[in-house]
Amino acid sequence: MQAAQKNTFEDGQVLLINKPLEWTSFDVVRKIRNTLKIKKVGHAGTLDPLATGMLILCTGKFTKRINEYMAQEKEYTGTFTFGAVTPTYDLESEPQDFKDHSSITTEQLQTIAAQFTGELMQVPPMHSAIKKDGKRVYELARKGQTIELDPRRVVISAFEFTKIELPVVHFRVVCSTGTYIRSLANDVGKAAGCGAYLSSLCRTRIGEFTLDRSMTMDEALEWIAKEKETMDNGK
Repeated sequence: MQAAQKNTFEDGQVLLINKPLEWTSFDVVRKIRNTLKIKKVGHAGTLDPLATGMLILCTGKFTKRINEYMAQEKEYTGTFTFGAVTPTYDLESEPQDFKDHSSITTEQLQTIAAQFTGELMQVPPMHSAIKKDGKRVYELARKGQTIELDPRRVVISAFEFTKIELPVVHFRVVCSTGTYIRSLANDVGKAAGCGAYLSSLCRTRIGEFTLDRSMTMDEALEWIAKEKETMDNGK
C-alpha cells in the first residue's frame, strides 16, 4: 500500500498554499517534501519571506508544469509606506533617508498609478536572487558591492491605490511574471518625491488560481495526512 501512496503523489499533484509570514518559499517546499517523502516537489514563483499569499506547489511529474504556472499573470495587494526608503526596498532592512510626505494628495497618487500602468522597463532590486556573472546579486549587495542591473520589460495591467492612510497607502496590482513589487514601491516613492518602500505584500492570484482556494500550512498537512490514510486503507 505504501508504494501505491508514493506513486500517487509522484504521478503529480498541484497544491495551493497560502504561504505564512516569515517562511521562505523553500521552507514550504521542504516541509511538504519531507511530509510526502518524495524528492520532486517545487514551487511556481518565489515569495519573499515578508510576503504572504498564493504559492503553487507541484509534486512528482507535475513539476514539469512549473514554468507554465510561473508564466501566468499575477495579482497582489499590500501597502507602501511613504517618507523613507530601505536598501532592500522592503522591511528586510531598516528605513532611512526620511522625508516629509504630508504634501501627497489622492490626485497625485492616481497620476502616479497611471504612470506605472502598462508596459514598463523595470530595474530589479539589488537584493534579489538574479544572477550577475554567475553570482546571486543579493550576495554581492550584502558585501557592499553595487552592481548595475539591466532593466527588464514588465507589464502592469492594473494598478490602483485602494486606501490612503498616510504614510501608509494600500494598493492592488495585476502584473506579468518577473515584476518586482519592491521595485515598484521604490519607483513610486521616487515619483512622489519623498521615497517609499514595500511594507506588506500578499499574492492573491496566479492565473486562474485564487487565494481563497488555497490551504494554510496546517490545512495542507492535515489534508496530506488524510490522503495518506485513505491510500493506506486502499480506498
